[in-house]
Amino acid sequence: MYRRLKVYGFISLLLLSVAAYSFFNVDGNRDPDDLVAYFNQRARALTDSDDIDELIAAAGNKSLVLLGESTHGTTEYYSLRSLISRRLIDEKGFSYIAVEGDFAAIYRLNKYVKHMPGAAGSAREVLEQFNRWPIWMWANEDIVELAEWMRNYNSEVDPSEMVGIYGMDVYGHLEAMIDLDDYVRENLPQLSDRIEAKLLCFARFSDEQEYARAAAGGSVSCREELEAVTRLLEENEAALIEICSDQYFRAVQNSFVARGAEAFYRQAPVDYNASWNSRATHMWHTVQRIAAHYGEDARGVVWAHNTHIGDARATAMGAEGMVNIGSLSRSEGDRDEVIAVGFGTYRGRVAAGSFWGSRMQIMDIPPGIEGSYENIFGNLDLPDFYLIFDDDDRANQALREFRGHRAIGVVYNPAQEVGNYVPTVLPERYDAFIFIRETNELVPVGRRR
Repeated sequence: MYRRLKVYGFISLLLLSVAAYSFFNVDGNRDPDDLVAYFNQRARALTDSDDIDELIAAAGNKSLVLLGESTHGTTEYYSLRSLISRRLIDEKGFSYIAVEGDFAAIYRLNKYVKHMPGAAGSAREVLEQFNRWPIWMWANEDIVELAEWMRNYNSEVDPSEMVGIYGMDVYGHLEAMIDLDDYVRENLPQLSDRIEAKLLCFARFSDEQEYARAAAGGSVSCREELEAVTRLLEENEAALIEICSDQYFRAVQNSFVARGAEAFYRQAPVDYNASWNSRATHMWHTVQRIAAHYGEDARGVVWAHNTHIGDARATAMGAEGMVNIGSLSRSEGDRDEVIAVGFGTYRGRVAAGSFWGSRMQIMDIPPGIEGSYENIFGNLDLPDFYLIFDDDDRANQALREFRGHRAIGVVYNPAQEVGNYVPTVLPERYDAFIFIRETNELVPVGRRR
C-alpha cells in the first residue's frame, strides 16, 4: 500500500534559517588585519593525516564528536570527516557514525558495513539505490570509500565490536514506514493490521505539503496515531529483542522517524522556529538512542551541517530561541564530553541545486565577503589549517563579537552570497575549526573524479 506513494521534496529549512538570520553585524567591529595576525599565530598546518594528531587527541576522550560542514556538496569536508572518523574508530574505540541523512536509506549501508544478512554486495550497490533528493549528499565517492573501510574494519573485529553508520534526520519518512510495516508483518503479525492503519493516517497524503496544509487548517493530525505505534512496539519489546535486538532498534527508530516528520511538517507552515526545533530535537534524540543501543560506554561521531553541530546559542539563531544538536548536546549532556568541529572555505566549487528538487550543478563559491571569517581565514599564511579554541580565545574580546560565517545549503545561488552568512561568535559556536582555502565539489556515485 505504501509502495504506491512517491516521496516528494519539501522546503529546505536550513536555507530559510541561513537567510533569516543573516541580518546584523556581518563584519564585526574589529580590524580584520588584527585577527589575521592573531590567527596566524594559532593556526595548525593541515597538509597530511598526521597533522591532525592534536585534534584526534582532543577528541579521542570525548563521548561525542560533532563534525560539521559549511556546504552539503564539498569533497574535502567529506574526506576529512572520514579521516577523523576512521582514526577515532581505529585508535580510540569509537562505535558509530550518525549522519544528517535518512534513517531507512542509510540503514541499508549499515547492513553492508556490518556484514548483516541480506546486505548488498558493495557500498556502491547500496548507494546507487538512493533516490531521494539531494542524492549527491550520500551517494558519492567519498561515502563509498568510507563504507568499504568500515566493512573491512568490521571483518577484523568481534561482531559485538562492529561499528555502524546511521541516518538521524526526519526526512525519508515514507521509506521508514514501509520498512516498519514489513518488520511488523514478519515479527508482530497479530498487530500488523492495527499498526498499518495508524501509519496510513500519515502515509495516505500524496506529499508532505498536503499534510502540512491539512494539519495547519485543523482538519487532521496524525500525532496520536504515530505515538501509539511506538507504544505498541515498546509493549512488545522483550519478545522482539529476543528475535533480534538490532532489528527491534531499527523498527522503533523508524517509528520515531515517522513521528519526527509529522511534527516537522505539521508545524512548518505556522511556526518556523518550532518546526526547526522539532527536527533538531529529533536528530539529537536519535543520537542518544544510537548511543544507548551500543551501550553505556559507547562513543560516536556525528556528521551534519555547521548549522546543526555548532552551538546555536553562539549565533543569531539563539536569539530566536532556536536549538540544534550543538546546543542540545552541551545543555542536556555533559559539556566536557562533547567536541564540536566546524568546517569552512574561502572559495572553490560546490555541488548544489538552484532550487529544491532541481538537478545537481557544479557552482563556483566566490571569495569570502569582506570582514567575514572566511575572508579573514583566506588571508592567513597557511592555505589549509585548523584551530583548537581555548579559554584565551573565548576571553578575547575581538572574538566575542558576532561576525559573518558562511553557510551554504543544498540549494545555492552564488549571486546572493551576502544572504549566506550567519552572525557567529566562532570560539563559542565550535571547539575547533578546520579551514580549506580552496575546495572542490563532491563526485556522485558513477561519475569520475
